[in-house]
This record gives sequence, C-alpha cells and structure tokens, in this order.
Amino acid sequence: MNFIRKTKDLCSLYNIKPAHSCGQNFLIKKDIYNKIIASGDLTSADTILEVGSGFGFLTFELAKKVNKVVAVELDEKLAVVLEDRIKKSGYNNIELINKDILSLKPEEDILDGDNKTYKILANLPYNITSIFLRKFLSETRKPESMVLMIQKEVAERILSKPPASVLSVMVNFYSNPCIISFVSQDCFWPQPQVDSAIIKLIVKKETPNIKEDYFFQLVKAGYHCRRKMLKNNLSSVFNISCQDVLKKLNSAHISPNVRAQELSVKDWINFFEVFRENMIQ
Repeated sequence: MNFIRKTKDLCSLYNIKPAHSCGQNFLIKKDIYNKIIASGDLTSADTILEVGSGFGFLTFELAKKVNKVVAVELDEKLAVVLEDRIKKSGYNNIELINKDILSLKPEEDILDGDNKTYKILANLPYNITSIFLRKFLSETRKPESMVLMIQKEVAERILSKPPASVLSVMVNFYSNPCIISFVSQDCFWPQPQVDSAIIKLIVKKETPNIKEDYFFQLVKAGYHCRRKMLKNNLSSVFNISCQDVLKKLNSAHISPNVRAQELSVKDWINFFEVFRENMIQ
C-alpha cells in the first residue's frame, strides 16, 4: 500500500485537514508500522489498546493478529472515517471508541469477559506523553507492555541513566523501557518539526512495597529546582533543616552534595525508606 497516497486520498474524500495543534502527523512508512507490530510480541489471545488510530492502517494489521483491538481516536472526523472503514473491512474484533484516552478506565472500557490483561500500542499526540504514561503506569490494571511512538528527545530522557526527570524515575520504577528505533521526520505527513522514537515498556509484575504516592512526592520535591542540591530542595519543600536532610542522606549512603538527577531509581527507593517518616505521620 502507498500510505502517503492513501492518506491524502482519505483526507480529500472526507475533507480532513491535519490539525497541527492536535499532533496529527500521519505515519506513512510501512517498515515503521512493521517495527511497531513486531515489537508488540502479539499473540492471538491478546487484547490491544491502540491509541491515536487515525485512518486505521495499524488497526487492521493488529486485527489480523490478535483477539481484540480497542481503537481509540479523539478526533470526531477521523473516527467517522475509521468507523466507515471498519464496517467495510469485515473485521468483527475491532471496537472503536471516540473519546479522550485520558478519560478511559481499563476495567470499564478495555477489559471484558475473560480478558484479564491488555497491551498498548500507540502513536501518541506528543503533548500528552507524560500524562498518558503517568495514567497507565499508575492504574490498578496496568498493561502488560506498551509500544509507543513518542518524541525522540523525550525517549532519550526516559532512558537516561541515571534518570534525568521525574518522568524517567516513574517509567523506570514501573517498567523496563528500551528504545526500539528512531524515526525520522520524513516518515510522517505532514512532517513534524521533531524526530521520533519507538519505545517499548515491559511493565513490571511487582514493584517495591512502598507508599507510591508519598514516594513520588519525594521524587518530585527532589527535582523541584534542578540546579539546586537535593538537600536544599527537600529542606525547602518539606520545611525541615538541611542538617536533618544530610543525616538522612548519610543513612542512605548518598553523597551530601548530590543533585536529584544523579540518583538511580534504587537510590531513590533506599532514600525514601529513611526519609519517609518526614512525610508520613
């Protein structure tokens, strides 16, 4: 299939103009679709949550391989096109949802009957990457894995060692991430102004037995001002003396002059164990 020609033909037929504000840059390279599919490690029993389904090029390929595809498309015009194409396709294992992905609940909107688990494949609008990851990694019913197309710079920050941001700590706390491939701007129409990356997150079946809300409050406080040392950020946010923070750092065998972005996820967990009494009353 000539994806660029088919995409432009569908835009013309349905009077659709890609909205830059919504991150509508359609993927037009078959080999990239193939990489996304191959990275999903799909089986015939899988339930797939596909986000940003667009015209359904990936949707139909997924439907050939899995038990069920829940295709989520926010744009009403694109949803109309996809609904028409699903009806003509003959596939009866595709469920189209025309909603904001951030409003969906896995238990109510994705899982049903004997389907106990699900995987996510998504070509995300880049402006919702962080909140999307926070939502699904903190859900009670987390996905088994995620294969996501995101902005290249964000992918590199997520994979940075040690974690470069709160988002990076969170992703590495809940999952084992890796970059599958970088994707250039010319793989999309219209071309975006940034390069992209396909990343895969294998969600951990078990995480440390700690109070996660408090843990991430601590991490967020640590990154409050990136230029400051950790002791100063925590002293300011939690209104305790630097000397008290230094005692905690020493107990966790962490340098007194460390900055948040110099700590590993394991360091954060160890530090939380000695600092949590300042947060949990």
